[in-house]
Amino acid sequence: MRNYELVCVIQPDLDETAFNGVIEKVKGWISESGGSVDKVDVWGRRKLAYLIKKHREGQFVLLNVTMKPSAISDLERNLRYQEPIIRHMLSVAG
Repeated sequence: MRNYELVCVIQPDLDETAFNGVIEKVKGWISESGGSVDKVDVWGRRKLAYLIKKHREGQFVLLNVTMKPSAISDLERNLRYQEPIIRHMLSVAG
């Protein structure tokens, strides 16, 4: 098991219920693969440096997770096809 940091940029026009639903879905994928979410840090709405999928702003979330390296490809594939997530970055913590 390794520690990772996952930063997601979520569409800015989602209401709080839909926003929390997206975060819960990501947490569910991580736990289904045998990993755990250690910390969720919502950074809030921020202006983007450039347009991403016609959005000038995004809601940023940092998740500190622990999971097996073999489960990373499935998680990234799920994140890529999730429409409300306009960008994500997964890196090894530490």
